[in-house]
Amino acid sequence: MNARSEINLAGIYPPISTPFTDRGEIAFDHLSANLSRWNEWPLDGYVVGGSNGEFVSQSFEERVAVVKAVREEMSFNHLLIAGAGMHSTRETVDLAQAMAAVGADAVLIVTPSYYKSKMDLRALRGHYYAVADASPVPVLLYNVPANTGVDMPARTILELAQHANIIGIKDSSGDLAKMGSVVDAAPQGFQVLAGSGSFFLPALAIGAVGLIAALVNLAAGDLARIHMLFRDGQLGDARKLQLKLIETNSAVTSRFGVAGLKAALDLLGFYGGPVRSPLQSLEADEREELQNILVRAGLLSEND
Repeated sequence: MNARSEINLAGIYPPISTPFTDRGEIAFDHLSANLSRWNEWPLDGYVVGGSNGEFVSQSFEERVAVVKAVREEMSFNHLLIAGAGMHSTRETVDLAQAMAAVGADAVLIVTPSYYKSKMDLRALRGHYYAVADASPVPVLLYNVPANTGVDMPARTILELAQHANIIGIKDSSGDLAKMGSVVDAAPQGFQVLAGSGSFFLPALAIGAVGLIAALVNLAAGDLARIHMLFRDGQLGDARKLQLKLIETNSAVTSRFGVAGLKAALDLLGFYGGPVRSPLQSLEADEREELQNILVRAGLLSEND
C-alpha cells in the first residue's frame, strides 16, 4: 500500500520542547507531566525532536530516548512524528530507522545545510531518496530556511514528492505562492503542512491540510478552532482568531525563539525550563513583555 494512503496528516501538531534540568540533563519527569496535559488538548499528534525540541543540541541517543519516552506517554490515536534529520545521509538513515524502532509513525527530515551552497536539486534528491528508500516509516520534508539557509524551491519539492514514501512537507518559509504551487502540482496524497501559526489560515486557504508550529504548544484550542471554522466556511471568525494570535506566534518564534516558547510554557503552568547552551534563557524584562503578550492574546489572565 502506498504510504500516502496510510497516514492522514490533517490537523494540528505541537513541535514540543525538550525539558532540561538546571544542569542540562533531559527532565523526563517534566516531559511526562507536560504530556499528561497536552494529551487533554485537541491535538492530532506530536512532533518530537524538531527545531523547538533543540535537536541540534542533543546527541543521537538523547534524541531517540525522548521519542521513546513520548511514545510511552501518548495515545496511540495520535500520530508521533520524529525529527530525524542529520547533516549526513548515512546518519539520517540510521536515525530514521532508530526512530521507527521506538514507535515513530513518520520521520521529519530537515534539509542538510552545512554545505548549503551545494544543496541543489541533485544533492537533495540523492539525500531524500536514500532516506525514503531506507526508512521503515513515511518521510516528511522539512523546509525551514530561517534556520538552515536552504530554501527548497517548488521544483525540488515536487521532484522529491514523486517518491512514494515521501508523504508531505512542513514548510516554514512563509512563501504561500510556492506552497500553492506545490499543492497544485504534487502527486495525489502529498500533504502540505504550514510551519508557522502566523499563516495557518492563509495556508489552509490554498490547500494545506494542517499545522506544525511552536504556537500549538500554547494555543491548541484556538488553532483547532481556526481549522474548524475554516472547514465550516466561517472565514470571518477564523480571520479574527488568526489575527489575534500573530503577535504571540512571533514572540515564540522570530522574536524570542525557543527560550520564549519555554518561558511561555512556564507562564502557562507547564514546565518549560532552561534552554541548552549556546541558547540563553530570557531576561526578566523579556519575560515580563512575553507575559503581557500572552495576556493580550487571551492565553493568560492578568492575575496569573
